[in-house]
Amino acid sequence: MCKTITINDATKLISDGDTIMVGGFMANGTPEKLIDALVEKGVTNLTLICNDAGFPDKGVGKMVANKQFSKIIASHIGLNKEAGRQMNEKETIIDLVPQGTLAEQIRSGGFGLGGFLTPTGTGTLVEEGKEIISIDGKDYLLEKPIKADVALIFADKADENGNLQYLGSENNFNQVMASNADTTIVEAREIVSVGEINPNFVHTPGIFVNYLVKGE
Repeated sequence: MCKTITINDATKLISDGDTIMVGGFMANGTPEKLIDALVEKGVTNLTLICNDAGFPDKGVGKMVANKQFSKIIASHIGLNKEAGRQMNEKETIIDLVPQGTLAEQIRSGGFGLGGFLTPTGTGTLVEEGKEIISIDGKDYLLEKPIKADVALIFADKADENGNLQYLGSENNFNQVMASNADTTIVEAREIVSVGEINPNFVHTPGIFVNYLVKGE
């Protein structure tokens, strides 16, 4: 069954107040056509889960500049001065999470885990409000999983069943996010017939993918 839909239909799956995950790293591997369509739609009060806040004119940074997020959960926002301004002016809630912790929170949410223990952040502001568990004399933070309503990811190639291949570092966060959300929408540079992707080189199985849109 072909999962390909139009960009317009894809934007209808995202509503005000939703929590969305967006793949990529500093906009590399980000579904730019989907982002542009959401900027045009003007959906608001979203929670963003992403590695970063993109750039003011690229990636999720376009939505940041358009003030479409009420909360951002990310590892860093330093490349987007507008995100920093919104944080300092308390216009947007910014939750900064160590990058490895963020990736594992997403993975845990996708694979049904109740949480995980990490030493990252112990003795710092990161541990505030979190349960500390000692194992063999070493302290760990209990980090809980996070989930999204919709994941927006990018793939180099997809077949009509949603099996995906990524190109190099475009894989950043895309694969782990694909398994997490209630609805996963993939922007693919190329959509091919079933069987054209060697099963040995499928990076994300189509069972995790709900919809495909054609990228560039």
